[in-house]
Amino acid sequence: MKFCSECGQGVTARVPDGDTHSRFVCDHCQTIHYQNPRIVAGCLAVHGQQVLLCRRAIEPRRGYWTLPAGFMENGETTEEAALRETWEEARARLQQQELYMLFNLPHINQVYMFFRGDLADLDFSAGEESLEVRLFHEHEIPWDELAFPTIGKTLKQYFIDRQVQTFPIRIRDILYRPGQTRR
Repeated sequence: MKFCSECGQGVTARVPDGDTHSRFVCDHCQTIHYQNPRIVAGCLAVHGQQVLLCRRAIEPRRGYWTLPAGFMENGETTEEAALRETWEEARARLQQQELYMLFNLPHINQVYMFFRGDLADLDFSAGEESLEVRLFHEHEIPWDELAFPTIGKTLKQYFIDRQVQTFPIRIRDILYRPGQTRR
Protein backbone atom coordinates (compact mmCIF):
# COMPACT_ATOMS: atom_id res chain seq x y z
CA MET A 1 0.00 0.00 0.00
CA LYS A 2 1.40 3.40 -0.98
CA PHE A 3 -1.46 5.85 -0.54
CA CYS A 4 -4.22 6.44 1.98
CA SER A 5 -7.70 5.54 0.76
CA GLU A 6 -9.14 8.30 2.97
CA CYS A 7 -7.11 11.33 1.84
CA GLY A 8 -4.76 10.14 -0.92
CA GLN A 9 -1.55 11.04 0.91
CA GLY A 10 1.37 8.65 1.42
CA VAL A 11 1.38 5.91 4.04
CA THR A 12 4.17 4.43 6.12
CA ALA A 13 4.38 0.90 7.52
CA ARG A 14 4.87 1.12 11.29
CA VAL A 15 3.52 -0.12 14.60
CA PRO A 16 0.94 2.44 15.78
CA ASP A 17 0.92 3.48 19.44
CA GLY A 18 -0.89 0.87 21.52
CA ASP A 19 -0.66 -1.79 18.78
CA THR A 20 1.55 -4.84 18.35
CA HIS A 21 1.52 -5.26 14.56
CA SER A 22 2.95 -3.20 11.74
CA ARG A 23 0.17 -1.35 9.89
CA PHE A 24 0.01 1.14 7.05
CA VAL A 25 -0.57 4.53 8.69
CA CYS A 26 -1.34 7.71 6.78
CA ASP A 27 1.32 10.33 7.41
CA HIS A 28 -1.25 13.11 6.84
CA CYS A 29 -4.60 12.13 8.41
CA GLN A 30 -3.24 9.36 10.71
CA THR A 31 -5.77 6.77 9.45
CA ILE A 32 -4.63 3.26 10.33
CA HIS A 33 -5.25 0.82 7.47
CA TYR A 34 -5.84 -2.64 8.94
CA GLN A 35 -5.35 -5.67 6.71
CA ASN A 36 -7.16 -8.74 8.01
CA PRO A 37 -7.66 -12.32 6.84
CA ARG A 38 -10.16 -13.02 4.07
CA ILE A 39 -12.98 -15.49 4.58
CA VAL A 40 -13.73 -18.16 1.98
CA ALA A 41 -17.15 -19.76 2.37
CA GLY A 42 -18.53 -22.75 0.52
CA CYS A 43 -20.66 -25.86 0.66
CA LEU A 44 -20.25 -29.58 0.78
CA ALA A 45 -23.43 -30.39 -1.14
CA VAL A 46 -24.62 -33.97 -0.69
CA HIS A 47 -27.15 -36.11 -2.55
CA GLY A 48 -27.53 -39.59 -1.06
CA GLN A 49 -24.07 -41.18 -1.23
CA GLN A 50 -22.69 -38.54 -3.62
CA VAL A 51 -21.03 -35.13 -3.27
CA LEU A 52 -21.15 -32.22 -5.71
CA LEU A 53 -17.87 -30.96 -7.18
CA CYS A 54 -17.10 -28.19 -9.67
CA ARG A 55 -14.26 -28.15 -12.19
CA ARG A 56 -12.72 -24.67 -11.97
CA ALA A 57 -12.93 -22.40 -15.03
CA ILE A 58 -10.72 -19.72 -13.45
CA GLU A 59 -7.26 -19.43 -11.96
CA PRO A 60 -5.85 -20.37 -9.63
CA ARG A 61 -5.99 -24.11 -10.34
CA ARG A 62 -8.11 -23.89 -13.51
CA GLY A 63 -9.33 -27.33 -14.56
CA TYR A 64 -9.07 -28.82 -11.07
CA TRP A 65 -12.02 -29.98 -8.99
CA THR A 66 -13.32 -28.12 -5.96
CA LEU A 67 -16.27 -27.68 -3.68
CA PRO A 68 -18.26 -24.58 -4.63
CA ALA A 69 -16.74 -21.77 -2.56
CA GLY A 70 -15.41 -18.24 -2.76
CA PHE A 71 -14.68 -15.04 -0.92
CA MET A 72 -17.31 -13.65 1.40
CA GLU A 73 -18.75 -10.25 0.46
CA ASN A 74 -19.36 -7.38 2.87
CA GLY A 75 -22.89 -7.33 4.22
CA GLU A 76 -23.52 -11.08 4.17
CA THR A 77 -23.28 -13.84 6.74
CA THR A 78 -20.93 -16.78 6.24
CA GLU A 79 -23.91 -19.02 5.50
CA GLU A 80 -25.28 -16.54 2.95
CA ALA A 81 -21.84 -16.38 1.31
CA ALA A 82 -21.60 -20.17 1.11
CA LEU A 83 -25.08 -20.50 -0.41
CA ARG A 84 -24.41 -17.64 -2.87
CA GLU A 85 -21.14 -19.20 -4.01
CA THR A 86 -22.83 -22.58 -4.43
CA TRP A 87 -25.47 -20.96 -6.61
CA GLU A 88 -22.95 -18.93 -8.63
CA GLU A 89 -20.59 -21.85 -9.29
CA ALA A 90 -22.97 -24.81 -9.48
CA ARG A 91 -26.46 -23.31 -9.84
CA ALA A 92 -27.31 -25.56 -6.90
CA ARG A 93 -29.54 -24.96 -3.92
CA LEU A 94 -29.12 -26.59 -0.51
CA GLN A 95 -31.38 -27.37 2.37
CA GLN A 96 -30.64 -28.01 6.05
CA GLN A 97 -27.07 -26.76 5.78
CA GLU A 98 -24.88 -26.59 8.86
CA LEU A 99 -21.34 -25.42 9.47
CA TYR A 100 -19.08 -28.45 9.09
CA MET A 101 -15.40 -27.52 8.54
CA LEU A 102 -13.37 -24.45 9.44
CA PHE A 103 -9.76 -24.12 8.29
CA ASN A 104 -7.25 -21.51 9.42
CA LEU A 105 -4.57 -20.79 6.80
CA PRO A 106 -2.44 -18.09 8.42
CA HIS A 107 0.31 -18.31 5.78
CA ILE A 108 -2.11 -16.91 3.15
CA ASN A 109 -4.27 -14.88 5.55
CA GLN A 110 -7.43 -16.87 4.87
CA VAL A 111 -10.12 -18.70 6.80
CA TYR A 112 -12.18 -21.35 4.99
CA MET A 113 -15.69 -22.27 6.17
CA PHE A 114 -17.61 -25.16 4.61
CA PHE A 115 -21.27 -25.82 5.28
CA ARG A 116 -22.63 -29.35 4.78
CA GLY A 117 -26.12 -29.73 3.41
CA ASP A 118 -28.40 -31.73 1.16
CA LEU A 119 -29.05 -30.67 -2.41
CA ALA A 120 -32.59 -29.30 -2.59
CA ASP A 121 -32.98 -30.88 -6.06
CA LEU A 122 -30.88 -32.21 -8.94
CA ASP A 123 -31.36 -29.09 -11.05
CA PHE A 124 -27.72 -27.88 -11.07
CA SER A 125 -25.33 -26.80 -13.81
CA ALA A 126 -22.00 -25.06 -14.32
CA GLY A 127 -21.96 -21.38 -13.45
CA GLU A 128 -19.55 -18.86 -15.00
CA GLU A 129 -16.62 -19.94 -12.82
CA SER A 130 -17.06 -23.67 -13.50
CA LEU A 131 -16.27 -25.79 -16.54
CA GLU A 132 -18.51 -28.60 -15.32
CA VAL A 133 -20.36 -29.71 -12.22
CA ARG A 134 -21.21 -33.25 -11.26
CA LEU A 135 -21.98 -35.65 -8.46
CA PHE A 136 -19.33 -38.15 -7.35
CA HIS A 137 -19.42 -41.31 -5.27
CA GLU A 138 -16.42 -41.58 -2.94
CA HIS A 139 -14.59 -44.04 -5.20
CA GLU A 140 -15.06 -41.73 -8.23
CA ILE A 141 -13.53 -38.59 -6.73
CA PRO A 142 -10.49 -37.41 -8.71
CA TRP A 143 -8.29 -37.17 -5.61
CA ASP A 144 -5.19 -36.17 -7.60
CA GLU A 145 -7.10 -33.41 -9.37
CA LEU A 146 -8.47 -31.52 -6.37
CA ALA A 147 -7.73 -27.80 -6.46
CA PHE A 148 -6.77 -27.10 -2.86
CA PRO A 149 -5.74 -28.99 0.30
CA THR A 150 -8.88 -27.79 2.11
CA ILE A 151 -11.04 -29.63 -0.43
CA GLY A 152 -9.32 -32.99 0.02
CA LYS A 153 -9.26 -32.67 3.80
CA THR A 154 -12.97 -31.78 3.88
CA LEU A 155 -13.96 -34.68 1.63
CA LYS A 156 -11.84 -37.23 3.51
CA GLN A 157 -13.27 -36.11 6.85
CA TYR A 158 -16.81 -36.21 5.45
CA PHE A 159 -16.46 -39.81 4.29
CA ILE A 160 -15.11 -40.80 7.73
CA ASP A 161 -17.95 -38.98 9.51
CA ARG A 162 -20.55 -40.38 7.11
CA GLN A 163 -19.74 -43.92 8.29
CA VAL A 164 -21.00 -43.08 11.79
CA GLN A 165 -23.52 -40.42 10.66
CA THR A 166 -22.06 -37.82 13.03
CA PHE A 167 -21.04 -34.44 11.60
CA PRO A 168 -19.59 -32.21 14.32
CA ILE A 169 -18.07 -28.85 13.50
CA ARG A 170 -14.39 -29.50 12.86
CA ILE A 171 -11.62 -26.91 13.08
CA ARG A 172 -8.23 -27.48 11.47
CA ASP A 173 -5.10 -25.42 10.94
CA ILE A 174 -3.12 -25.76 7.73
CA LEU A 175 0.30 -24.37 8.44
CA TYR A 176 2.87 -23.74 5.74
CA ARG A 177 6.46 -24.12 6.73
CA PRO A 178 9.39 -22.82 4.66
CA GLY A 179 10.69 -25.58 2.41
CA GLN A 180 7.26 -27.18 1.95
CA THR A 181 5.63 -27.23 -1.45
CA ARG A 182 2.54 -25.06 -1.58
CA ARG A 183 -0.47 -26.32 -3.48
